[in-house]
Amino acid sequence: MSTDSRPGGPSEPRQRADVGSYEDICAAAVRTTGLTDFGGTEHEEAFRLVVDDLNSPEAGLTPVGNYFMRSQVKSALVARLLTQARFTEFPQHAEVSIERPIFVLGLPRTGTTALSRLLCADPAHQGLEMWLTEFPQPRPPRETWEDDPIFSAMQAAFAQHHVSNPEFMGIHYSDAAEPEECWRLLRQTGKSIGFESLAHVPTYSDWLAAQDWTDAYQRHRQNLQLIGLNDQDKRWILKNPSHLIALDALMSVYPDALIVMTQRDPVTSVASSCSLSAEATAGHSTTFVGETLGRDQLGLLTRQWHSFWQARSKYDESQFVDVDYREFVADPVGTVGTIYDAFGMEWSDEARAAVQQLDDESRKGPRRPSHRYDLSDYGLTEEQVREAFVL
Repeated sequence: MSTDSRPGGPSEPRQRADVGSYEDICAAAVRTTGLTDFGGTEHEEAFRLVVDDLNSPEAGLTPVGNYFMRSQVKSALVARLLTQARFTEFPQHAEVSIERPIFVLGLPRTGTTALSRLLCADPAHQGLEMWLTEFPQPRPPRETWEDDPIFSAMQAAFAQHHVSNPEFMGIHYSDAAEPEECWRLLRQTGKSIGFESLAHVPTYSDWLAAQDWTDAYQRHRQNLQLIGLNDQDKRWILKNPSHLIALDALMSVYPDALIVMTQRDPVTSVASSCSLSAEATAGHSTTFVGETLGRDQLGLLTRQWHSFWQARSKYDESQFVDVDYREFVADPVGTVGTIYDAFGMEWSDEARAAVQQLDDESRKGPRRPSHRYDLSDYGLTEEQVREAFVL
């Protein structure tokens, strides 16, 4: 029987003997929320596959890894339960219009986070805050968030994480109020490259590579309609590297979407992405390390890359803007203005001032970028990476 424990006191990470079965994790999600309606069963195949993979010897999870990956699956199921309840509670969400949303995508570590947050600074825009990806609901007024026990608990957890893992803060700074990646919404259907970025799950990876993601984006849109119920006049700014792998599904659900594609030398991008996965999963697995981690991440990233470019030619090029990472770093505010011009959006004085202020703030304190990595740590060479990204 699996048990949770905290050896050595509260500062030690929690552990489990195994991840547990899919049924066991579902039951835990039901106990946590007091809810039972998952909104159908179409998500079950994906979650069963990933749980089986996580429990296999190939995953090589440690007791700490078992606890962490179980929590990833459980949080996705909890979010699905909560979302389903909110859909019922706020049926008017289905009438919310989402027009010309901007999706920022690109290989990991190409500036997607920084660029999307600058775009979100415009008061006419809305982003997807971290805490609302985990606990979807109509966005409450900002001045009430600190009094919300869920928001406060998440902020406290992020603060503790940054204290315990200061090196991770320079790789990818997060807190509960920040706009974050929307893969957590996709994850409600079990379709997410997040699992592949945190563990060695080859069976699930092969299955996911052959899937149509349309249902995942349909639920993604429903979540945006729910979360943005009180902010219907604001344009959505969304960011997620995994959108690369499902452009057809994204465009079928959001046919008027505006796509901002960030690009960077793939050698740097792959090395940095491997480093991020390694830092996020340190001590979680005996197999998802070194060469195996490098091989998995190179395969995942190249699959996304080729999928995107194969699909892009089907769509109107006026819906796409390409951003060079070096140019963005050299002039972040100017790059944002270029995007506004390309999409025919108003680059108002208010928008420019808000973007400038956020850019100034991002260059100091805990958000200041700091990241070191080496491709060879993951059994990869520059030549190998460059060949893999040739179109």
